[in-house]
Amino acid sequence: MTDTADNGNRMTGAEIVLRALKDNGVEHIFGYPGGAVLPIYDEIFQQDEIQHILVRHEQGAGHAAEGYARSTGKVGVMLVTSGPGATNAVTPLQDALMDSIPLVCLTGQVPTTLIGSDAFQEADTVGITRPCTKHNWLVKDVNDLAGIIHEAFRIAQTGRPGPVVVDIPKDVQFATGTYTPPTEGGINKSYKPKLDGDLRAIQAAVELMATARQPVFYTGGGVINAGSEASKLLRELVELTDFPITSTLMGLGAYPASGKNWLGMLGMHGSYEANMVMHDCDVMVCIGARFDDRITGRLNAFSPNSRKVHIDIDPSSINKNVRVDIPIIGDVAHVLEDMVRLWRALPKKPEKAQTKDWWTQIDAWRGRKSFSYKNSNDVIMPQYALERLYEATKGRETFITTEVGQHQMWAAQFFGFEEPNHWMTSGGLGTMGYGLPAALGVQVAHPEALVIDIAGDASIQMCIQEMSCAIQHNLPVKIFILNNQYMGMVRQWQQLLHGNRLSNSYTEAMPDFVKLAEAYGAVGMYCDDPKELDDKIAEMIAVDKPVIFDCRVANLANCFPMIPSGKAHNEMLLPDEATDEAVAKAIDAKDRQLV
Repeated sequence: MTDTADNGNRMTGAEIVLRALKDNGVEHIFGYPGGAVLPIYDEIFQQDEIQHILVRHEQGAGHAAEGYARSTGKVGVMLVTSGPGATNAVTPLQDALMDSIPLVCLTGQVPTTLIGSDAFQEADTVGITRPCTKHNWLVKDVNDLAGIIHEAFRIAQTGRPGPVVVDIPKDVQFATGTYTPPTEGGINKSYKPKLDGDLRAIQAAVELMATARQPVFYTGGGVINAGSEASKLLRELVELTDFPITSTLMGLGAYPASGKNWLGMLGMHGSYEANMVMHDCDVMVCIGARFDDRITGRLNAFSPNSRKVHIDIDPSSINKNVRVDIPIIGDVAHVLEDMVRLWRALPKKPEKAQTKDWWTQIDAWRGRKSFSYKNSNDVIMPQYALERLYEATKGRETFITTEVGQHQMWAAQFFGFEEPNHWMTSGGLGTMGYGLPAALGVQVAHPEALVIDIAGDASIQMCIQEMSCAIQHNLPVKIFILNNQYMGMVRQWQQLLHGNRLSNSYTEAMPDFVKLAEAYGAVGMYCDDPKELDDKIAEMIAVDKPVIFDCRVANLANCFPMIPSGKAHNEMLLPDEATDEAVAKAIDAKDRQLV
């Protein structure tokens, strides 16, 4: 390298950070400034290629980056200061780890000379975040900074995606060093995720599928993480095999809800037909899911008569919760491509008659209409509110985020997703407060789209301050609150498991959400009449500003169907069976600890 070229690559650590972000394709950062990151913020001020979105809390920065990442397939980036800035980032980091969302979190740190001295706003960020990241670094030499940031992006988005942390002391940001551009090789040579599955295992899986009489595809968020090609291949495989298909909460949209083979979501609040199929199947093909406890129910009664295939890029997920017959480690898109090819090459395709009885049984289960509810002309039922919202958004480019609770499950039940990357929710960690900042991240990435946060009256207040971010950055997100005056899921479990002793689940000091919206400079709307709901929803959608919609719904509606904790898939409680006596009988005292 010539002296001139070398001089062109000499810059401060703060300049290196911005250059590395640009070279990794970053267009937006979500963050909050503080003393330990002021050199980086000074560089942000002096450029206009990367837009910084100022949130109002570091947790909001993380969830906004998650929403951005989930809706685009890109890496989300957050920037926070040392100490409390970093500790406030722990919740979204753990959320991203459990839901496999690629995040790069840049944290400031006190100068290297002060590390370990209990300096102002010092925290052991690397130690604190080690359990909730794929990898993390404390940068001690400015000459290592660029390479570490490049490696951070590689690790965040390859293999099973997840969050990483780069902790940058303030003196490293001021120091001058050499910038190295991204290269194919990374610092961590040992990190080489396996993309191609074992062809012999894939062939064995295809041969097993060809013998199935009661098959099912059980899919998860890994299909979406593998990119749009994976969803296309999944749809092709379903069409070729004519197998029924279900999905976890995180996998909604990989297969269209309008598809004829769709069973709906499975699990604790999934559809009756999906759960019964999972229980009675003879061949289960798990694609990009991890056999989570909300899905399996009681493990020793989970799908007792099936042979199981598990496709996952994460070797640690294989046989972790459920023993499988054919494990396939690899990228979902790569494995599905081979599976489609090998299915097409079968010398003899299975006859339709082979699964005819299975489809007859599935149609009977569908006939139970497990998402049915008793509607009312006097009060808005939460299920009805979401049905009407879904109808109003058809034909639009719509992205849905949620908070966590009953409204989240109802949204999954009643909102039909036709495409991947349009559904953003906190699955594994169940983080209240996720939905509003996630919606902001989605809106930043898709400025012309309709972005709606389906919220609860309790959950929305966890990160309500991000309304200020929405106003500042002209992000016209719509917050559709199913306001039942309770922490709905907490109240439901207290009713079912704790003798209806509603300990602290009723919110007695509820804000006026219309006035709250107006205080932020947004639009506030209110509706408690089913007859006015359609017009009010249309008005909400038409407003080109952030909106808080206070939709007053039935206070004590419960979310069914439901697999009681400790029970098997075929022991679901359906809406028409869920009397207090039936619930008490279904939930044994020993099972209450499993909630």
